[in-house]
Amino acid sequence: MLAPTASSTAAGASRSAATARVRALWERAGSMTEVMDAATHDKVVAIVSHLPHLIAFTICGTADDLAQETREAVLRFAASGFRDFTRIAASDVDMWRDIFLNNREAVLEMLARLTEDAQAFGRAIRWGEAGFIEDRIRRGRKIRRSLIELKQA
Repeated sequence: MLAPTASSTAAGASRSAATARVRALWERAGSMTEVMDAATHDKVVAIVSHLPHLIAFTICGTADDLAQETREAVLRFAASGFRDFTRIAASDVDMWRDIFLNNREAVLEMLARLTEDAQAFGRAIRWGEAGFIEDRIRRGRKIRRSLIELKQA
């Protein structure tokens, strides 16, 4: 993703030329490229990268905080979903600290959205709202299928 800003290059045609050069460089290296404004870039990257890492660090921390006997059972019976979280949670500490702090506005916005959605899901579980639960599962499956179709999974 290329997100040129007014301060990143000179105005007008010069900015377009600079963006085209950077885009060509990445495409020659085999990358898919897309140009978008900085605010959109920050939200997209927050939801598809930063938030999954935040969730992985958090769920692994929660598991680690469990009583010793429970933590051992968690590790012994961890299935593929939890192992996927631990793979993400094994990321570099310094890099992710800097990512979270330097992108705090977009990360916090996406975290607030996730928190609201998780609370709604929790209420649906509490009140036995099967239709809501099924809808959320179907939406997740649809996103996964879309990723597969786009060859992103």
